[in-house]
Amino acid sequence: MFFTIFVVIIIIQRLSELLLAKKNERWMKERGAEEYGKRHYWIMVSIHICFFISLILEVTWLHREINPYWPLFFIIFLLAQAARIWIISSLGRYWNTKIIVLPGARSVKEGPFKYTKHPNYLIVSVELIIIPVIFQAYITAAVFFVLNFLILAVRIPIEEKALRKHTDYLR
Repeated sequence: MFFTIFVVIIIIQRLSELLLAKKNERWMKERGAEEYGKRHYWIMVSIHICFFISLILEVTWLHREINPYWPLFFIIFLLAQAARIWIISSLGRYWNTKIIVLPGARSVKEGPFKYTKHPNYLIVSVELIIIPVIFQAYITAAVFFVLNFLILAVRIPIEEKALRKHTDYLR
């Protein structure tokens, strides 16, 4: 029962974030923002959808049990959620799941961005490991850690190039 509730809550959270991202996308594009990375975005979305499918299938078909250390992993998950909220609130209307850059905008250098360039990608990477590990779905954790690494190897250079081109990113 915990697994079902946990997964449903995360899926609702992700869908809510997509609605927020769409709202932010409209706001930015109305002000002349440009989108980058359209060619790989569908792959990234597919990876995230397949992550949940894989997690559900591995836990149910392979009868995975909750990890005996799940409280520790759950605390890490909750900390990741707090960081996710911090990231979204720090970026405000500039937060998005797509690479959308408003020419002339100042890059965000407060909040978690004081400490790392791409905190959201770090949080997503942690989640793709922690969520399956809570339920001992180690195949899902390994496969999607690698897939996430591969998509970020494509995505981050595109995002950095767009930010350098249109903002004060390097200053």
